Amino acid sequence: MKAFLSAAELQSISAAAAKLNHLQSNMTAKIKKIEAHYQQELFIRSSKGVQLTKEGKVLYDQFKKMLLLWEETESKMKTQEQKLRIGTMMSVGGTRLASSLSRLYHMYPNLSVTLKTGNTEYIEEQLLLGHIDVAYTIGSMENKNIHYQKSGVEEMIVIGGGIDDSTCLEDYLEGKNLLVLSDKCLYLSILESLFAERNIGHGELIELGDMQTLVQLASIGMGISLVSKRVAKRFKITRFLEVPPMHRYIDMYMITRLNHKLTPIEKQFTELSHTLAEE
Repeated sequence: MKAFLSAAELQSISAAAAKLNHLQSNMTAKIKKIEAHYQQELFIRSSKGVQLTKEGKVLYDQFKKMLLLWEETESKMKTQEQKLRIGTMMSVGGTRLASSLSRLYHMYPNLSVTLKTGNTEYIEEQLLLGHIDVAYTIGSMENKNIHYQKSGVEEMIVIGGGIDDSTCLEDYLEGKNLLVLSDKCLYLSILESLFAERNIGHGELIELGDMQTLVQLASIGMGISLVSKRVAKRFKITRFLEVPPMHRYIDMYMITRLNHKLTPIEKQFTELSHTLAEE
C-alpha cells in the first residue's frame, strides 16, 4: 500500500523507490502485483512519470483510509506517550494544520501538542535544538543534519489592490510596499528578485503577524505580497498576477532530524496533512 501511495503522490515510481529505500525494479514489481491482483491498469505511464487512472484514484482513496486506520491502531495498541511536537511556517499552517490536529484530538483526547511557527530558518533551528520533531517548511536551508522529504509544490502569485485583466506586472510592481510575514522569509527574497531583475524600486517593507492581516492589507492597496495559489483560494482571492516561471514554483518539505524515526502519531499527523492538502 505504501509503495502504491508513494508512487501516486510523487507521480514517479523512481522517486517513490528512493523515498522507501527500495530498488526501482522492486517498486515496479510491487505496482504490477497490485495491478495484477485487481486486474486493472492503475497508472498511466509516460516519460514524465505516472498518473493515476480513474480506477487508480478509487484505490488510492481506499488505501489512504486503510493506512490511516492502521497507524491509529498502532498508536492505540503500543504503549507510548501521546505527544506531538511540530513546527510550520505561518504561510503553510491555517486550515490544513487545524483540521489535522482536530482529527488527532478526536482520536486521542489526551494528546499533548507543542507547536512552533516562524520562517524556515527558525523552524529548522527549533528542530535541531530538539524543541520539535517534525515540521513543514517552504524551501530549505540544506542542513546536513536534517532530513528533507519533498511533500508538495507551491505555485506563487502576486496579490494587491487594483489588479485587473490588463494589469502589467512590471508597471504594477514599481514603488509598491512589500507586505511579508517575516523579513527573513523566502517569499521576501523572491519579491526582491522580481524588483532587482527589472531594475525598479519598491516602497517600504511592512512585516505583519499573520496571513489574514497580510491579505486584507494587500486587498485594500497598502502594498503587494507573494502568496501561494492555495492561500489565495482559501481567502477567495480571484484577482492576482502570475509570477514569472523562474520564481513561480517553490518546493515544500516535511523535515525531521537526521535518523529520527516517526512515531505512529507523527505518521498519522503527516498522512492527515497530506490528505487534507489534496481535498
